Amino acid sequence: MRVARYEVWAPNASTGVQVEVDGAAHALARRPDREGWWSGQAPDGDYAFRLDGGPPLPDPRSPRQPHGPDGPSRAVDHTAFRWSRTGWRGRALPGAVLYELHVGTFTARGTFDAAADQLDHLVELGVDFVELMPVCPFPGKHGWGYDGVSLWAVHEPYGGPEGLKRFVDTAHRKGLGVILDVVHNHLGPSGNHLPAYGPYFTDRHHTPWGSAVNLDAPGSDEVRDYLIGSALAWLRDYRIDGLRLDAVHALVDDRAVHFLEELSCAVERLATTENRPLFLVAESDLNTPRTTAAREAGGQGLTAQWSDDFHHALHCALTGESQGYYGDFARAPLAALAKALRHGFFHDDSWSTFRGRRHGRPFTPGAGHRLLGYLQTHDQVGNRALGDRISTSLTPGRLACGAALVLTSPFTPMLFMGEEWGAATPWQYFTDHTDPALAEAVRQGRRREFAEHGWAAEAVPDPQEPATVLRSVLDWTEPRRAPHSELLDWYRTLIRLRRTRPELADPDLGAVRVAYDEAAGWLVVHRGPYRVAVNLGPGEAALPLAGTGREVVAAFGTAALEGAAVRLAGDAVAVVRL
Repeated sequence: MRVARYEVWAPNASTGVQVEVDGAAHALARRPDREGWWSGQAPDGDYAFRLDGGPPLPDPRSPRQPHGPDGPSRAVDHTAFRWSRTGWRGRALPGAVLYELHVGTFTARGTFDAAADQLDHLVELGVDFVELMPVCPFPGKHGWGYDGVSLWAVHEPYGGPEGLKRFVDTAHRKGLGVILDVVHNHLGPSGNHLPAYGPYFTDRHHTPWGSAVNLDAPGSDEVRDYLIGSALAWLRDYRIDGLRLDAVHALVDDRAVHFLEELSCAVERLATTENRPLFLVAESDLNTPRTTAAREAGGQGLTAQWSDDFHHALHCALTGESQGYYGDFARAPLAALAKALRHGFFHDDSWSTFRGRRHGRPFTPGAGHRLLGYLQTHDQVGNRALGDRISTSLTPGRLACGAALVLTSPFTPMLFMGEEWGAATPWQYFTDHTDPALAEAVRQGRRREFAEHGWAAEAVPDPQEPATVLRSVLDWTEPRRAPHSELLDWYRTLIRLRRTRPELADPDLGAVRVAYDEAAGWLVVHRGPYRVAVNLGPGEAALPLAGTGREVVAAFGTAALEGAAVRLAGDAVAVVRL
């Protein structure tokens, strides 16, 4: 019988900690060298910890939960996986194009292996990185992943640890990097056993999910170590290339060295050890350049952050929507879009009607690659009442206009799965909570939320209904049919242009010039000798190029050069070289 070493941080235990292996309990001893830690040897097998004679609990650092978040844990020998000799040494984020996908709805099978089978599509599309939405275990089979627990483990229905490694290995073999979305700001409402062990959460701060993760109260050294250890494990053991950090504005930390700064330093050290680029991308609502500023300059040292300002301005320009936070951008959407393209942030210490206060500060001059630009994301689609994509309400031409503004922008572009062919399938909010009371609370909460905006309860999809997740699965027959196939060709063309015409990928915000006519509905972005001309007006219009056009490099819709102008049909776009 093989013997294994077990250890756990359990400062809440007073009389003792036992590890239970295959039904037999074995006492652990306090570690004299590390306060709150218990360790000892016992037979190898599925295991759980008992604190002070209490119920069996999964290991907080469990690498695998084969029976779900509440079941016993299982060790994983990360050295046993046979990685391909791909020659992959990673790639840096600047200059890349990202593609966000959800494993469970990317294919009908909803597994890592099934997703890997579709990677040739992404290679042909021309993207560089696949960004996986969270894959930590959560109750049931279906979910977005943001209610995950067991932050070191992989959701079993997707394929578990081995499945994730196979996916990463296949992606690298095809020349694609992999980014993983991780959630440090909260854990899910079901299956979270961390509070039994120690002060993983604190009432010193509060977040939309309740008590904050303990980053600065007593015991926070170990909590920070737990989160950083999890992050490094994804990068090291699974060979992930970068992490997307969910809602970092909810990581409340009053210590002199912010958690994000400590994390970015640890990732930088690992990158040196691994001899390959590793990076961190933040989702932040703060509109502060500190997130991506160098640690030496007082920043947190992350590589990039999402740019909702650019999305909101572009969304308003394309759709005319003005509800909620779109209100700040809808008054003059083309002006807002021009400001975002030239300065990074729209809210740069400017007034926000939605917040009722001034918001943000100016972004770092020139550093456009440190912002992710996108037309759609899981949030911006899935958080709508019906999970409807903009492709269901816009013409193919208007979608093509949006794609051109994203993929020729100074930002790091990101696409959301199916966007590239104008997928007609919705992407709705779905859950599979096994606790009936929690399931009903989520169902009613969703209905109440949208009732405030005029939606009838019966119109809001039931998150727990199996049909909700089934509706959200991509239809892979669409890319072969018109008009989806034409839009897909346009995305491929734009990504190829971004690769072969460096000016269209230039991240220098200071070099961007934008001309627009709010009333007429047109906009022209100057990118070196190129002009990205977009006509969102109702009819044909001549858009000024500030120079004589020599060539229409690419167009979606009718486009013709007329000296120092390009004539475009309504909902048409052209990339012109002077």
